[in-house]
Amino acid sequence: MNDGNCIFCKIARGEIPSSTVYEDEEFRVILDLGPASRGHALILPKNHYKDICDADRETAGKLFPLAGRIGAAMKKGLGADGFNVVQNNGASAGQTVFHLHVHVIPRYEGGPGMVSWEPGKAAPEELTETAEKIRESWE
Repeated sequence: MNDGNCIFCKIARGEIPSSTVYEDEEFRVILDLGPASRGHALILPKNHYKDICDADRETAGKLFPLAGRIGAAMKKGLGADGFNVVQNNGASAGQTVFHLHVHVIPRYEGGPGMVSWEPGKAAPEELTETAEKIRESWE
């Protein structure tokens, strides 16, 4: 299942050259052309899914272990001190290419870190109500 017009499908299939870090039958991991840090990689499923909600459970379940392996290789091979695993899901969350992909971003001591957010506050009643809405919508 591939979208013929999707740039990430074309990269995952090898139709567009990329700096490939890892490849197997289901995934291609490439270096990002606009890296947040040296070694910033993208995990691309070879099948087209618009986002994590669209992916089958088997594919989605393989993303985190693969991200961990890539991150460990970044620590060993690049001397990264840590790494971020990021999946932007939907335009409002920063997704710009609508082909499921996971960013693995190595972080180096003294370098820029992950963009942070200002922690908010929520009353216990609000947390209870919010949790209930999510539970009721669970599929």
